[in-house]
Amino acid sequence: MKIVDFHNHYFPPAYLEAIQKGPSRFTVTEDPDGNPVLHSPGDYNVVVPGHRDLEHRASVVAQASIDTQIITLTAPGTSIEEPDRAAELASLVNDSLAEAERGSNGRFLALGTLPMNNPAAAVAEIDRAVDELGLRGFMLLSNASGVPLADESLWPVYERADAHGLVLYIHPTYPLGVEAMQEYMLMPLVGFMMDTTLAAAHLVFAGIPERFERIRWVLAHLGGAIPYLAERLDRGYEAFEACRRNLSRPPSEVLREFYYDTVNFDPAALRLAIEFAGADHLLAGSDYPHMIGSLDRMLSSIRSLELASEDEAGILGNNAAQLLGLG
Repeated sequence: MKIVDFHNHYFPPAYLEAIQKGPSRFTVTEDPDGNPVLHSPGDYNVVVPGHRDLEHRASVVAQASIDTQIITLTAPGTSIEEPDRAAELASLVNDSLAEAERGSNGRFLALGTLPMNNPAAAVAEIDRAVDELGLRGFMLLSNASGVPLADESLWPVYERADAHGLVLYIHPTYPLGVEAMQEYMLMPLVGFMMDTTLAAAHLVFAGIPERFERIRWVLAHLGGAIPYLAERLDRGYEAFEACRRNLSRPPSEVLREFYYDTVNFDPAALRLAIEFAGADHLLAGSDYPHMIGSLDRMLSSIRSLELASEDEAGILGNNAAQLLGLG
């Protein structure tokens, strides 16, 4: 059974060097073990060896019997920077991700990053990363430096992604109002989930998945609260004319066509997502090597569901392989 970890994160060493050298809006410190620590509003990332050392990562992944990881950058990505710098760093990251993919003998595949606070550069980067680097899709953050993903200024990005038939994977970043989430890591624990939910609902009500129908959409962290709130979104569609203006069908029908990674290790939550979207629309994810992630819990939570063997195999890897055309 092929196991694919769809949700995990990698900081290319060249990117770390570039933001340490500056300019960058990150504040960079070092922990007692010598790991870089990247500080951003309401969050920080301790960049442990698994984040930045592909040989170390490959050993850990092999020990966990995982065949392939779909590697991505993580929030807040390059869009934390000024627009021109964001574009420069996005290209550097995508070059590094493609290099990691080429040298891994299938252990690592990559979804690129885009400077969404610089839409013209993002459009150009899609063409470059797909045509020259061979990337199959991109991880978007749940807002573009405070601009909603549904904003019309970003539609040229979706038009180009649609033309290529790409996967767009929405991962949360710090939401507006992050100032109220400074204590107890409330921003990544709660704010992340709500921003993913908001982004997905806004995209659907704006009609973007129906307008750009060749894009395949994936939501991180089991879609935030989407499986739980989908019925309420349908009631909005029934009650409010504005919620029907851009949609030809209830939002839950569109959202059931999205894919959802399993970075919520509660079996009850996983069952709800399966009931909502179907086992064929779930993708195993670990959030490795973040402090809150776990390769072991990714596997054990899925296996605890005692699904039909075909459904379990789909979630563990076959769905991702089909989505990305891996054969």
